[in-house]
Amino acid sequence: MPIRGVIFDYGLVLSRRDPIAHEKLVKITGLDLDTFERIYWPGRPSYDLAQVDGPGYWKWFASEAGISFTQQQIEALVHNDVLMWAALNPSMVAWAGALEHAGIRTAVLSNMIPDLLRYMRNSRDFAWLSGFSQLTWSCELGMAKPDPEIYTYTCDKLGVAAAETLFLDDNPKNVRAAEALGIQGITFTNTEQLREDLARRGFLQNVPQPGDAELEQVR
Repeated sequence: MPIRGVIFDYGLVLSRRDPIAHEKLVKITGLDLDTFERIYWPGRPSYDLAQVDGPGYWKWFASEAGISFTQQQIEALVHNDVLMWAALNPSMVAWAGALEHAGIRTAVLSNMIPDLLRYMRNSRDFAWLSGFSQLTWSCELGMAKPDPEIYTYTCDKLGVAAAETLFLDDNPKNVRAAEALGIQGITFTNTEQLREDLARRGFLQNVPQPGDAELEQVR
């Protein structure tokens, strides 16, 4: 069955993790990198669902780490956390635009913190988001991947059957959840790997491919 729609994760698919902002985050906390990463991730689901705001998340982080932050440090943490996830992957952004131009419907399905979404909506650097047929943000819906409902919701809004939809995410758990609903899934690592997986599975071979040099100016 041909692919008529592609759903993109945002973080580490359409975006990259900015190393400078990441380094600043770790430095502000005063923790070693391993400890920072161990504490950083478990609290993200509540943040993705907008159950806590940015200051609330970093106060939780401080409590888990047994440290404290000043108000100024919390503001800097929220700011750099946003910047860390605001760095784009131009090859994938360009490919998404090329797919829409070729008649493939596209969507973004992201576990998204409200502070980053606010930043994106206020930045001209993210005007390209208007080119997608559907934008699904966890913080606005109160549900997040890998909840099956958020995949079904996105497919319904996209107007494409699950079996005709390809889902790309860097997290294998999220991809498996999509596949359980009949959606085609690929775990994303980089554009080269994606090209190989698309070719191996015979998906989207009649449209421009991710990483094609001429796509860099699409958006």
